[in-house]
Amino acid sequence: MKIHHIAIICSDYEISKKFYIEVMGLNIIREVYREERQSYKLDLAIGDHYVIELFSFPNPPERHSRPESCGLRHLAFSVESVSEKRQELMDKGLSCEEIRIDEFTGKEFFFTQDPDQLPLEFYEM
Repeated sequence: MKIHHIAIICSDYEISKKFYIEVMGLNIIREVYREERQSYKLDLAIGDHYVIELFSFPNPPERHSRPESCGLRHLAFSVESVSEKRQELMDKGLSCEEIRIDEFTGKEFFFTQDPDQLPLEFYEM
């Protein structure tokens, strides 16, 4: 029917929480600390659309390679203006790749990454 959400495990909960809220502009739906797992679970939304579960766990393994490793390759977000979003993120201190053109759709896109080097794509609507 549709994708319900995407789960992300981070290495530093406070840094990733700040990134997804302050830099990416996602909204907190719910934040829970699960004592038995020594883990936070933060539910985040774009507007009121639930999209990301951010988890902390003690000593998670690092990402082995990027971007062409097995598993999740990247997250892609739709934006109205690729150039404006790129400038906004760079103004917040992120390193962003140059804007490219999708050879099949003719739409603009670029990549940056989250604090754990998960590639994030921003794609023209």
